[in-house]
Amino acid sequence: MDLGTLFAIGGILFIAVVFILVLVYYYNRIRVLSNRIEEAWAQIDVQLKRRYDLVPNLVQTVKGYAKHEREIFEKVSEARERMVSGTREDRMEASNEMTRTLRTLFAVAENYPQLRASENFKLLQEQLEGIEGKIAYSRQYYNSSVLTYNNVITTIPGMWFAGGREKNAFLEIPEEEREAVKVEF
Repeated sequence: MDLGTLFAIGGILFIAVVFILVLVYYYNRIRVLSNRIEEAWAQIDVQLKRRYDLVPNLVQTVKGYAKHEREIFEKVSEARERMVSGTREDRMEASNEMTRTLRTLFAVAENYPQLRASENFKLLQEQLEGIEGKIAYSRQYYNSSVLTYNNVITTIPGMWFAGGREKNAFLEIPEEEREAVKVEF
């Protein structure tokens, strides 16, 4: 073999090795990003479970003071049950409903000064606020992970290696929560 043939074979091998390395890199990158999305969703699930476990204590505390507010307690119970079953979308909708219902529950609590003064109620309310903050952070992390993944599988060269993978959906805020809050004095 002459020198030109060796260079040609070496060049072809070099290009093949580079192509294989790029293929492996993008395959692994897409897999890691997909796993990150699953992990982010698991973190949301953990916080939803913490809220699920805390809500009955909060409801029982408020029930003792506000016996005639039955509709609110039923809504909390229904949303709580839906939060642990169904698809991601169903659980997030139940979570959003729970958030709306808990706001109503806290508004009812404002009508009972002795309840607001209860140390148990204050502690439960603080724990719930902490969990709500963690849920918000977990949602942000999930959406950030989805953005990175979607960017990789929809831009060149990642899309060449995505193998027909579909984009993941973002967690979005319900329309009614996007409106500006009205404060009246």
